[in-house]
Amino acid sequence: MASSLTRHRCGIIVQLPRLHALTSATKITTGPSDLELLVDLARHDLATGRVEAAQEKCLRVLGTHQHHPAALGVLGTILGSQGRYEEAVRVFNALTLIQPTVAAHWQNLATVLRSAGRLAQSLAAFERALRLGPPTAGLLYNLGALQMDRAEYGPAHLALRDAAALAPRDALIRWTYAQCCCDIGHRQEAVTALEDWVTLEGLTVEITVSIALLLVTSGAAHLAQPAVQRLIANPPANGHAAVGFAFLLERLHRVEESRALMEKLAINDASLNADSQWLAMSAVLADRGGRHEDAHRLLTQALATPHEFVSRYDLLFPLAKACDALGRYEEAYAAAEEAHRSQLAFIGRATGKASEEQSQLWVLTASGCSSDDFALWKSAGDDTESPIFIVGFPRSGTTLLEQMLDAHPLLQSMDEQPFLLRSVARVTDRGISYPSDLGKLTDGDLKDIRAQYWDGVRKRVALAPDRRLVDKNPMNMVLLPIIRRLFPNAPIILAIRHPCDTVLSCFLQHFPSDLALLGRDLTALAKSYARAFSFWDSQWSLLRPTTHELKYEQLTADFAAEVDRLCAFLQLPPHKAMLAPGEHARTKGFISTPSYAQVLEPISDRSVGRWKHYERHFGSEALALLMPWIERWGYSLA
Repeated sequence: MASSLTRHRCGIIVQLPRLHALTSATKITTGPSDLELLVDLARHDLATGRVEAAQEKCLRVLGTHQHHPAALGVLGTILGSQGRYEEAVRVFNALTLIQPTVAAHWQNLATVLRSAGRLAQSLAAFERALRLGPPTAGLLYNLGALQMDRAEYGPAHLALRDAAALAPRDALIRWTYAQCCCDIGHRQEAVTALEDWVTLEGLTVEITVSIALLLVTSGAAHLAQPAVQRLIANPPANGHAAVGFAFLLERLHRVEESRALMEKLAINDASLNADSQWLAMSAVLADRGGRHEDAHRLLTQALATPHEFVSRYDLLFPLAKACDALGRYEEAYAAAEEAHRSQLAFIGRATGKASEEQSQLWVLTASGCSSDDFALWKSAGDDTESPIFIVGFPRSGTTLLEQMLDAHPLLQSMDEQPFLLRSVARVTDRGISYPSDLGKLTDGDLKDIRAQYWDGVRKRVALAPDRRLVDKNPMNMVLLPIIRRLFPNAPIILAIRHPCDTVLSCFLQHFPSDLALLGRDLTALAKSYARAFSFWDSQWSLLRPTTHELKYEQLTADFAAEVDRLCAFLQLPPHKAMLAPGEHARTKGFISTPSYAQVLEPISDRSVGRWKHYERHFGSEALALLMPWIERWGYSLA
């Protein structure tokens, strides 16, 4: 077990108090070499799946030598899958007493203590193992997995990174390391860790499903395609792997296939019917089918099962959505409020961040370009390849705009990517303050940073020579200085929606960790909204980029006319495919943003004015913060 790299729970079938009685009947008269041979044969039986035969041989050895270390170790490893963790603890604890300086025994004890839910004792046993010898990949992996259980993500990240370095081909270690990266918001590090996943060793169906899901939800669907094809050809038939595959199919808009798999699971694996993952996936499909009462019932049932508070948000956000669809607005607000408390508690434990002031939005809007620095800006060189940028506060209709433009045969989008943010890092890596000293960038600097931007793009999309890139990332609105410096002639589309509807929609939405920091409550969201647009306004007035403001309400009211105006701004001929963005999104397959399901629906104005159902929760401070922007764009509180 010491060399095992599996995260599967291991236990013991035989209780030590009964061990003498069990083994006395099989007592044999043999020499030491015969006992060792039996242990070796037991290991071989275990390796070939003959568990009962392996157990019988271990018991024969223990009948003669009750404290035989090798036999006890093999017995503990053999019977772990039965889930008798406390008995496993007694076996491996006995081994630590027999041979207290053997690190492997302490590691095995730590692993079964973790499975038994005795996390503090497990950590102590792992620490003892580390003191007794150099760390192995297995020890570091199991330690990192334990620290993830304890939401100690800083040390978990370090342990799993080192484990992956020691066992670079191990699929389970690599996936767990990537998952830890995702949990702490290091999505690019997670994707990088899995770029060569097809070459890894030990790729089970379960691990393949987990890798595909992580890549797809991290915006790297192109890397997941081989996994998707493998799984479609040989789908998991039962267990959590099958539920995960159903979720993967749903995210790829293969909803009927996902539903068929879940229906088959309900019949063939009845043990899953009360499982929270199965219930959550069933609720997603019910919601996609407009069966919001069923979604509400399934999610309520899932939440009734024991969950740590820091993990409840995964169920509470979809519950809020179901309640909103059913017109149960007070219940929806309460569910969303609890969801944010849960997610922020998780983020606090995982990253140490606790408020909107620690988010990228607040950091990036702390200062802007000055007029003196802007006066020093020289030509950016050749930027004829300028992308089209779509920006705006989240939940303002940017995904709809992206799919509309992507449908045009002369344009191509790449889903949300952090390439501009990386460009900022490449500026600061040169010792240049951002954004105050962008004028210090030389033509060579700009050429190099722009080339690295396009290198990132080419890894995400195969951009045809006759197509122009559409870079859609809402929060790039607070990166206007780097857009203007790298691509001075780039057209920028600013998506605008009623500020109250925007803020409410953000509040009801489950965002990744950094954006989630903005959503503690409606007032915190209103502060971030006002801060983002104040920054945009101040920088726009100085930098004067080529910009088209597009209001969501006008788009839904007269879609064709707004499409024509947008094409005129972009100097493109209108194309009829742009009038059916939902159909285009369906054929595209994967959209990573929270709007991935809504964008498939026909254009409608049913979400316009939704905030009025929650008006009493806004409060005077939130409305005061939003009022300048409500008036700025001609909205009202009526």
